[in-house]
Amino acid sequence: MTGLSLDVEVPGRLSAALDAASGDVVAVIGPNGAGKSTLLSAVAGLLPVAGRVEVAGRDWNAPPLPVRDRGVGLVPQDRSLFPHLTALENVAFGLRARGAQRVALARALVADPAVLLLDEPFGGLDVGVATSLRIALAEHLASYSGVTLLVTHDALDALTLADRVVVIDEGRIAQTGTPHEVAARPRTEHVARLVGLNVVPDGDVRRSFPPSAVTVSLARPEGSARLTWRGRVAGTTPHGDALRLLVATEDGPELLADVTPAAAVDLGLTAGREVWLTVKATATTTDSMRP
Repeated sequence: MTGLSLDVEVPGRLSAALDAASGDVVAVIGPNGAGKSTLLSAVAGLLPVAGRVEVAGRDWNAPPLPVRDRGVGLVPQDRSLFPHLTALENVAFGLRARGAQRVALARALVADPAVLLLDEPFGGLDVGVATSLRIALAEHLASYSGVTLLVTHDALDALTLADRVVVIDEGRIAQTGTPHEVAARPRTEHVARLVGLNVVPDGDVRRSFPPSAVTVSLARPEGSARLTWRGRVAGTTPHGDALRLLVATEDGPELLADVTPAAAVDLGLTAGREVWLTVKATATTTDSMRP
């Protein structure tokens, strides 16, 4: 059986440890520059790292195993040159894969690799193509015995394809769990945005709550059993039957709030409008901020 266990460090970029069992699909999420692609490159052997990358009981870093011998299937985000291919082979691959993510995925899967590394495999595709490719990939992964690391910015990928989610923030693992655990109790603002929740620090706990729990008003609200912020509307987008506001709060995080279109008109909720946001404490979910 193939399993993956790693504990690696790339100075100034990444310090991460994780374990995955045979057949696991692990979604790796986090903001741009957090270290997600660096993690995949470390496993693939595309950059020097300190620490171990152990697959099926063999440490690929002791001594460093060449890329071609690692049994890795890789779909890189930028479709850049592969250092283990000749110039002619890189050109040939570029011609084969140009305009077809499906070809890049097929290339990564054809040799039944021990570890499958997918870096934003549906990036740049229209919705219809991405959906069909996601279904095809899910069918393959259902019978794949290796370990898959899937870097994505799409919550749908994490919820429909992954068994586990690893959140990377500022080069470190900030949270792990099942997709539903991470979605229900996000520990970072990025993940909260990804799944459509708000998350704010409050003393020694984090509070998370949906945009539908937020009340928007133009005057400071009365009452003590509420969490309150003042800010300005930074943007608006349709969200189902509601209008979703992005509000930049004073000395705090950006927050999401859902209002009806009629309320948006009545309150004049356009970009730059100063507003007050309130949430009942009973409408929030709390998690300790302590490790």
